[in-house]
Amino acid sequence: MTSGPGVAERWLLGVAAIAVAFAAADTYVVVLALPDMMRGAGLSIDELQRAAPIVSGFLLGYVAMLPLIGRIADLRGRLPVLVASLVIFAFGSLVTAAAYDLPSMVVGRFFQGVGGGGLVPATLALVADLYPPHRRGVPLGIVGAVQEIGSVLGPLLGAAVLAVADWQAIFWLNLAVGLVLAAALVAGRRRTPGRVRRGTDPVGLALLGIALVLLWLVMAQPPSLTREVTLGLPFVPFTGDNRWWSPLGVALAVAAVGLVVRCLTARRPLVDLRAWGRVAGQADLGGALLLAIVLGGVILAFATADPEVQVFSDAGLLYLAVSAVALLGFLAQQRRSAEPLVPRASLVERPAWGAMLVSFFVGAALIAALVDIPVFARITVAPDSQLEAALVLLRLLVALPIGAILGGYASRVAPAGVVTAAGMVLTCCGFGWMSTWGPTSLDEAVATVPLVLTGLGFGLALAPVNAALLAVTPAAVHGVASALLVVARMVGMLVGISALTTIGLRRYYAVEETLPSPRDLCDGASRCQAYTDALRGAGIAQLEAIFLGAAVCAAVAGVLALVLLRGAPTRASDAPRPLGGVL
Repeated sequence: MTSGPGVAERWLLGVAAIAVAFAAADTYVVVLALPDMMRGAGLSIDELQRAAPIVSGFLLGYVAMLPLIGRIADLRGRLPVLVASLVIFAFGSLVTAAAYDLPSMVVGRFFQGVGGGGLVPATLALVADLYPPHRRGVPLGIVGAVQEIGSVLGPLLGAAVLAVADWQAIFWLNLAVGLVLAAALVAGRRRTPGRVRRGTDPVGLALLGIALVLLWLVMAQPPSLTREVTLGLPFVPFTGDNRWWSPLGVALAVAAVGLVVRCLTARRPLVDLRAWGRVAGQADLGGALLLAIVLGGVILAFATADPEVQVFSDAGLLYLAVSAVALLGFLAQQRRSAEPLVPRASLVERPAWGAMLVSFFVGAALIAALVDIPVFARITVAPDSQLEAALVLLRLLVALPIGAILGGYASRVAPAGVVTAAGMVLTCCGFGWMSTWGPTSLDEAVATVPLVLTGLGFGLALAPVNAALLAVTPAAVHGVASALLVVARMVGMLVGISALTTIGLRRYYAVEETLPSPRDLCDGASRCQAYTDALRGAGIAQLEAIFLGAAVCAAVAGVLALVLLRGAPTRASDAPRPLGGVL
């Protein structure tokens, strides 16, 4: 292996990192657009619970399919999976933009999640393929940093688009960006030394274009066409009101079948479905399905919780029971399969599974920063400005990539566990400081200090945790190993926000019970500014408890890193790593 990537490889890695950031932004891009999307799906604003699948559908696709996509990246190659993930993301964006009801919208968001989630493990594994162990820290830190930044920039992107267009424009933008990034990866791959240029299949490309246009027409049914007597005839269903059973729907089915046949029979197909089929046969689809059920049950158990009374809801108990049964089936499948989803002996090293445990607690602490710092700003200094609240969090985000780069350099000379623990000490101190904030704390310049400390701490921990995992796992499983690491952090974020919010709300109600009645505070009136200020104080107490809980999570992550990441050879000299087949 060479000591580092060339110009073409750096280009590929840069494009992949941008794709990771953009896909992460899409995770939360619907925050501001959700009311408009609900109306587009035929839901009223008071049916928020029914609209939850719009968000959870993306999350399910993002997390539940990660292990399978990571394994396919090991078998098929990093760049094919990156390109395929972007194409799937773009397809999901098209379906979402043209969605006409809730099910079609959820399907689109699910495909967006599958595509967006697949970018992360393939990019992390690509870093490991291109860099020797002692030089992975900085690029791994950058990839982790842009992912977290993208998650917070998502609502801002949504707000910017909604200021000038409707909610569909968000997803048309996603479609365009996804296709541009996919094309950039393909172009960069062709410039990679030793690569043989392949021609493009014009017939397959034409069939794909026709199928996509027909799909949009069937789903969107543009009024300018459907209201015309002649032009609207292809939209009219043969029987009933099923828009798919219409001349355009039949034409779409014919174009889709033709595209599949072309990809299976052409000498140089647009998409080599035969090769992808062989890979799928080696990827243990049964095990992947069982693990997806495990992760889906965990996600739904905590996503449906009522944090005012419990960490997970009564329905969550059923979800967790299903997950437990699926987990037993997955473990049995792992033992029985000749080619298991997670190859045997690939994650037995202590730093490998230790990195996942550390990542879980880092995620639990990180979500408190991403969610609750803007909330604190909203109830204290920026009650009427979502942008101003986001700018408070920006102070932390600016420090995060700086910490990531510093952590990457530090992991070259110091053990991964020590660097991670140092980062968690900073984060713990930052959250501890935040737990003492009062109503006017953010008006003081010194409030920036704990935000910067927390951001630097998270950044310091990103690279060494990833580097420790990749240093002790074989190159042939870097994709699935990276996927499981991301899953651990995402599950940690989900469990963390549920548990910490529950703790915070109990603190809120405990403080509220000690307050005088509104009439006592307001001289007989039902409400006054004094009572509003008292309730705001209870809200601040709630967030202080959450920050303190996040500090505990960070402390646990630091201790685990010292113990479990010990011995990971992140400071080793160049080690031979095969490059064949990964690009």
